[in-house]
Amino acid sequence: MPGSRANSLTARSKAAEGSSIVQKYGIFVPMMTGPYLVLAVLAGYFALLVAVARWAARRHEGNDQFFTGGRQSPWWLVSFGMIGASLSGVTFVSVPGWVSTAQFSYLQMVLGYVAGYAVVAFVLLPLYYRTATTTIYGYLDQRFGVSAYRTGAWFFLLSRWVGSSLRLFLVASILHDLVAEPFGLPFGATVVAVLALIWMYTHRGGIRAVVFTDTLQTAAMLGVLIWVLVVLLGRLGVDNAWDWLWAQPESQWFFPDASDGRNFWKQFLGGMFITITMTGLDQDMMQKNLTCRNLREAQLNMMVFSGVLVFVNLLFLALGVVLYRYAGSVGIDASGDGLFAAVAMSPGMPAAVAVLFVLGLVAAAYSSADSALTALTTSFSVDILGVERMDSARAERLRRRVHIGMTVAVGLLIIGIEPFADPSIIKTIFTAAGYTYGPLLGLFALGQLTSVKPSSRWIPWAAVSSPLLTYAASWAAPKFLGYTFGFELILLNGLITALLLALGPQNK
Repeated sequence: MPGSRANSLTARSKAAEGSSIVQKYGIFVPMMTGPYLVLAVLAGYFALLVAVARWAARRHEGNDQFFTGGRQSPWWLVSFGMIGASLSGVTFVSVPGWVSTAQFSYLQMVLGYVAGYAVVAFVLLPLYYRTATTTIYGYLDQRFGVSAYRTGAWFFLLSRWVGSSLRLFLVASILHDLVAEPFGLPFGATVVAVLALIWMYTHRGGIRAVVFTDTLQTAAMLGVLIWVLVVLLGRLGVDNAWDWLWAQPESQWFFPDASDGRNFWKQFLGGMFITITMTGLDQDMMQKNLTCRNLREAQLNMMVFSGVLVFVNLLFLALGVVLYRYAGSVGIDASGDGLFAAVAMSPGMPAAVAVLFVLGLVAAAYSSADSALTALTTSFSVDILGVERMDSARAERLRRRVHIGMTVAVGLLIIGIEPFADPSIIKTIFTAAGYTYGPLLGLFALGQLTSVKPSSRWIPWAAVSSPLLTYAASWAAPKFLGYTFGFELILLNGLITALLLALGPQNK
């Protein structure tokens, strides 16, 4: 295993003795029992997923159902499923592991999410329902023309391709070490298996199947989260969990120092604009909202979802504190993304905890990845290839090929980034989002707040230049101004994009 991935996933138990299948996780189970047990549970889980997907897709096939679900999804079903889709497997392991270095500063960002979701619900959703296009980037075509339309779609495709690959990389790494490596299989085989399963239950029903399967996966993820919390708090002998939690040093959540990257306003504004872009300007998240029956239900879905998300993220942060306390009490030397796995697989922990950890991780990862592959397929098919202008038979054949192509593209990137993965994947994802989603923020903001119409030739150049200028600013600010950018970098990127477009050549 390359060094960076080994560092992020290594967790050795000081008290361990005997044979093991994966020393790096502190997993001490019989060689023939561990992988087979996990495989059996996952096989049953995926069989259930495929069954639900086939049920959802019955009599509902074709491109319209794949892209929009016939716009008949119940809002509460979409809302519950979006919890898992927005969290992903990275949140499942990275947020708990992050609390040792960042404390509860992430909670500041989560509060910014709520403000961002309000903007999405009451500013962007009415716009999308009014324009009534299959993808949200159809608005850019109506406002600026085909150049902006294609630019927005390409930036989404790049952003979601990178983000989804990073999220799935972490899950594929853990599954490889727990299941595939004991059988001598290479990492690439694990990636193929992980993606083939997603393709299997999404290739027919598309977004309609995703809405139903994500509900199941969210329930599995939250069930595992709450159950593990209860088990570990019991082992720590904690009676009043709420008071105990806020008495821990990691539970500091408000950081007023402006020079600190964890400053409240940096995190709050970063969370707000990351939400506006990564949800409101992202075909992946919006595609589910646009399957609701009408605008009012879509808005209700968004606001209920945002409130529940605060509570769920608080549970993940609390889990991080509990995991570190338990690891310290039994001598497990683990941190970061490997912490949850190390504790779940540690000696003396019930086998059910280990198996449910894997199940929860897979549920969290797949609830994000399945919708991402569907959205990538939708955007490339509609925005880039223009399948809506083709006859239905040809359009459906092309969409199926694109779906396979997107699955392969994600797989290749996962394998390619393996040697370079950062120990804290969630930080990498939000940092990358600041650069790739900024141009989308600038384009949509300019379209909504001004009447300018930039030259169609200038739009792609401005969108590409903005991330480069943003990177230069983030490098220079600490050296010359003593200011360190946090996740609010996306706001600067969007502002630069808007200024370049507004001050550059204009259409007459």
